[in-house]
Order: sequence, then C-alpha cells, then structure tokens
Amino acid sequence: QVQLVESGGGLVQAGGSLRLSCTASRRILSNNAMGWFRQAPGKEREFVAALIGSGVDTYYGNSVKGRFTISRDNAKNTLDLQMNSLKPEDTAVYYCAARAVRWVGTTIAEYDYWGQGTQVTVSS
Repeated sequence: QVQLVESGGGLVQAGGSLRLSCTASRRILSNNAMGWFRQAPGKEREFVAALIGSGVDTYYGNSVKGRFTISRDNAKNTLDLQMNSLKPEDTAVYYCAARAVRWVGTTIAEYDYWGQGTQVTVSS
C-alpha cells in the first residue's frame, strides 16, 4: 500500500515562502511519476507541479511557473515543493500524488495515490 504524507503547510503573508514536503517510500520516489495538486474552496482540484525519474524533468502549472519549484530529497525520501512569492490566490489544500507508472501526468485522473492534503493560507 502506498502512503503519502504531506507536511509544511501553514499561514504566510503575501510575498512570503513555504516549503511543503511529502514523505513516501524510496521505491515510489525513484520509480514513479509524482506531483502536487491543490484545491481552493469552491474550486476544482488543479495541477501544480510534477516530476519524473531523478527529478531532472519537471512540469508546472501556468499559475505557479517561476515561483514554485518541485524536487526530490533522496536523503529524506521526500517530494518537496518550494513556494516563493506567494499570493492570496495560492490559498488551497495542497495534495501530494503518485502515479503507478513513471511517465509524467498533469491531470487528476492520471494519478493513483493521494495524500490527505495540507492547508496553505496566504494572507493579503
């Protein structure tokens, strides 16, 4: 059974930074495509970022390009999301997700495993 556990959410002022982490097994981190999604109140869940393999290949949603960075920390067995220049519209529950295959995905339907989510709130 695949377990994904997010951490690092919280309250931050606009312009600030947060770093989210998703703890997963080394096997999943090494072999499967993984990503981050978010869901704001009253909105659909949307793609944020994804990576495959060693983490050299990364993909981002248009709304976070240039501000967010997805990466793997092999020493800690985590998938991380560094979020800079945060805006109030980044407020959402952020979810870590993994695919059962190693090819990248950018839609909800392509992901097989999900964490419980962590709340990020950006105040203006």
